[in-house]
Amino acid sequence: MAPLTTTLDHVEVWFLTGSQNLYGEETLRQVAEQSLQISRSLDGSSDVPVRVVWKPVLKDSESIRRAALDANADDRVIGLIAWMHTFSPAKMWIAGLDALTKPLLHLHTQANVELPWAEIDFDFMNLNQAAHGDREFGYIQTRLGVTRKTVVGHVSNPAVSKSIGSWTRAAAGWAASRTMKLARFGDNMRYVAVTEGDKTEAELRFGVQVNTWPVNELAEAVHSTADAAIDALVAEYEDLYDVVPELRHGGARHASLRYGAAIELGLKTFLEAGDFAAFTTSFEDLGALRQLPGLAVQRLMAQGYGFGAEGDWKTSVLVRVANVMGSGLPGGASLMEDYTYDLTPGAELILGAHMLEVSPSLTRERPTLEIHPLGIGGREDPVRLVFNADPGPAVVVAMSDMRDRFRLVANVVEVVEPTAALPNLPVGRAVWRPEPDFATSAAAWLTAGAAHHTVMSTAVGIEVFHDFAEIARTELLVIDKTTTLRDFAREVRWNQSYYRLAQGM
Repeated sequence: MAPLTTTLDHVEVWFLTGSQNLYGEETLRQVAEQSLQISRSLDGSSDVPVRVVWKPVLKDSESIRRAALDANADDRVIGLIAWMHTFSPAKMWIAGLDALTKPLLHLHTQANVELPWAEIDFDFMNLNQAAHGDREFGYIQTRLGVTRKTVVGHVSNPAVSKSIGSWTRAAAGWAASRTMKLARFGDNMRYVAVTEGDKTEAELRFGVQVNTWPVNELAEAVHSTADAAIDALVAEYEDLYDVVPELRHGGARHASLRYGAAIELGLKTFLEAGDFAAFTTSFEDLGALRQLPGLAVQRLMAQGYGFGAEGDWKTSVLVRVANVMGSGLPGGASLMEDYTYDLTPGAELILGAHMLEVSPSLTRERPTLEIHPLGIGGREDPVRLVFNADPGPAVVVAMSDMRDRFRLVANVVEVVEPTAALPNLPVGRAVWRPEPDFATSAAAWLTAGAAHHTVMSTAVGIEVFHDFAEIARTELLVIDKTTTLRDFAREVRWNQSYYRLAQGM
């Protein structure tokens, strides 16, 4: 099997333009030229991370239906952008929209920015009809219940290209989830409720295949790793990180670092052989492994894999999706967990971490590579990377199984520097200030029944996760600077009714 792909170089969206034969060949020629120009503008925008491929103008029901079916069948295509340049009667779009299974963005734009007031005649009006052509298209989408994103404005406006770019990232995340295979090594942590979930429903809703493999199959891969490969990886560690002396070659605990390298090599070999893009581990089921995987998990997340601790496959899915959606952007995505608080009045902060497994993609600083006792799992002391997440905007997102649906809850946060050093906490960690304030954020999170495991993304923000939830037709509750607890509680209650009704009987 090929190594895991996280880049967006291999995917594309199609640009579809609607018109009809009523206007004559000259008008249709201009429609094609102008739509091609807009498509090329988006394709060349640094805000749009995927290829935008122009398709010939669509003028009848059969060509529209065929375009939808062709897009469905092409694995490179992650979505469609549609624009009604002139007036494309909406009944022509019924069969195509009904057949479409790929994400859709409705771009409400026009070729010109300013109106050439003195030159406007009815030929100009016939050519530039998107103002009401797109309204016709909007009606049929709503009539058919088509899920889509609507973006309004000229493509030269950075706000427009950025919004379209966010949607393409969400569509790429959706495409990744539809083909994702996830390996669980052991079950979830005993007696824990929120890490449980309906894996069959997850495959139906998100496309991800979640299955379990004996941890000793992983241990066999780890223990069969060649010494030469371990030597090379240890040398890479010493080049990339500040390795404490006891772990370096000749150090008293160098063998522990070599075993950590063997875990990474064996785990990656296992994942690549099974075409897995995500995985989980459990400290309660380590089999023949001598260390709880720490360093290996951190580095594999930074390479694009999804991960969830303690068998938490739902968070593993989110980490993988966030890694894909953030491809090419500064920052990263990682398993995270709210651990403890600084409750200084007016300056409250959340300290997040995990036992070992926080991705170094959250920092541009050079981590230290250390070894310490864990006090859980009953194995040898594990090696791990130690660092603070970089200050800046971020979002933490959790997935919970609410019995009749999955619920995503997202909190917009600001990562900050710790207010003091953490010499006795040798793990990757992040300190953040949640929006709108600590009390509202925590109360809303608890009201939503959101999980304690999250993905923290410092690469993509709330718009991308919102677009992903819309594409997946999955509930998303957002906690941000506009949130009040009263309105949030109402939204939770309203959603309870809406999502049950939306699924039908």
